[in-house]
Amino acid sequence: MIRAIHEAQVSIRDMRHEDLAHVSDIERRSYDFPWRHGVFRDCLLAGYQCIVLERDGTLTGYAVLSIAAGEAHILNICIEPTYRSMGYGERLMDDILFRARTASVREIFLEVRPTNTNALALYRKKGFHTVAKRPAYYQAEGGREDAAVLVKKLIADS
Repeated sequence: MIRAIHEAQVSIRDMRHEDLAHVSDIERRSYDFPWRHGVFRDCLLAGYQCIVLERDGTLTGYAVLSIAAGEAHILNICIEPTYRSMGYGERLMDDILFRARTASVREIFLEVRPTNTNALALYRKKGFHTVAKRPAYYQAEGGREDAAVLVKKLIADS
């Protein structure tokens, strides 16, 4: 018996307003303290780099990147829980880094929960390193959680 192997078709494109409900749904299922729908809408309206990853035509992940004054900040990156640990987060990260380099960004920053070991492993693999801690940055059950601030240099200083 011969089995056909299905290779998923993956594409990354700019987020559109009609994507916001699906993006918000993934966000709610992914985090205990999710961004609200209006935050994503405001990011689109502000002109941030908002992108989505589609797998076989279904929105499976998203990212939000702010670029200003030669710096970039990854504000949010998320993959549908069912499709985590399949390389889609890395695909989104590669696209973000490409967009930042294309915009002549010198450094790119992000915050991450120190308890998010999968995300930390991806960021370290992509060359990010910890530069600071933001005390009580994230909402958490029973209080607040610190954030690790990570940076990756994209363009060497002259």
